[in-house]
Amino acid sequence: MRIQTSRFGLIDIKDTDLVEFPEGVLGFGQLRKFILLDDPNDEIFAWLQSCEEPGIAFPVLEPELFDSAYNPNLTKSDLMALELQSDKAYRMFTIITIPKDPTQMTANMKAPIIVNVELRRARQCVLQDNQLAIREPIFSKLQQRVVQNPQLPIKSQALDWGVAVRVPEAADADAKEPDLSR
Repeated sequence: MRIQTSRFGLIDIKDTDLVEFPEGVLGFGQLRKFILLDDPNDEIFAWLQSCEEPGIAFPVLEPELFDSAYNPNLTKSDLMALELQSDKAYRMFTIITIPKDPTQMTANMKAPIIVNVELRRARQCVLQDNQLAIREPIFSKLQQRVVQNPQLPIKSQALDWGVAVRVPEAADADAKEPDLSR
């Protein structure tokens, strides 16, 4: 299958690469099929790319990269919707907002993306913890991570994502500059 993306051009994927959001993503409920793309030219972010709308892609990070204490409690309904038998059979990502001034980038800690790796089913779970921020500043935390391990790209310090598809080299050459202002 081929999908068109505004960021990486045309990408060939397998049906097994798709990640389905039965309820959509907050604010984009009509979009159900996504793919997690790992751009080899980007040392920090992966992209949650819509397969239905080429212009919709969210930069995402694993929260462990900037908050090692982040351990949200998923509700029983979250676990049931994702068909998770245990709370360890998933990968978790936060949607990142990158304004014109990247030092002001934030992560949505209140509503992480949870992916059942085996079924490739995902849900944006709105957590009940009122201490979690929708716009958690993360630039200085990421910067500190780089200072601690300067030889390693941030993405390589994460756990194996298990669900990301690497953007092929041919797409890299044709890639457009990403618009990070969204």
